[in-house]
Amino acid sequence: MTGWPLLLDTLPQVQRDRLFTLADERDFRAGSTLFDEGGVADRFWLIRSGEVALDVYVPGRRAQVVETLGPRQQLGWSWIFPPYRWHLGARALGPVRTWEFPAAEVRELCMADTELGYELMLRCAALIADRLQATRLRLLDLYTPHGSVPS
Repeated sequence: MTGWPLLLDTLPQVQRDRLFTLADERDFRAGSTLFDEGGVADRFWLIRSGEVALDVYVPGRRAQVVETLGPRQQLGWSWIFPPYRWHLGARALGPVRTWEFPAAEVRELCMADTELGYELMLRCAALIADRLQATRLRLLDLYTPHGSVPS
């Protein structure tokens, strides 16, 4: 899974510094809901410590965890594309410490600094691909009859 080594470590220091001028430290208690599927995606986070479960709503069942994120991973990509709605839900599995970024301000920064915007979007596209693959595999695991192989 990609995390901020991909998101931040390869960004030039000047761009990283610009991005972090927008960040706030934010902590969540165990069991906290960071966001619900379908809610407004107006921020994203870089996880400093702790774990967050990503879940998907399944009619007639409780939400199913599709992935668990931990330190040095980015939480949230739905803030990039209109209509800015979360595609999954997120819950803190224990105490979680993050850097929180306001989506609208990051999008404005990316428009003003197109090189930063391009680099950030490349990294987020890789994150989206990873997240979609993890969700696909988890859903196959949930719905494929035991012992059968999907064709």
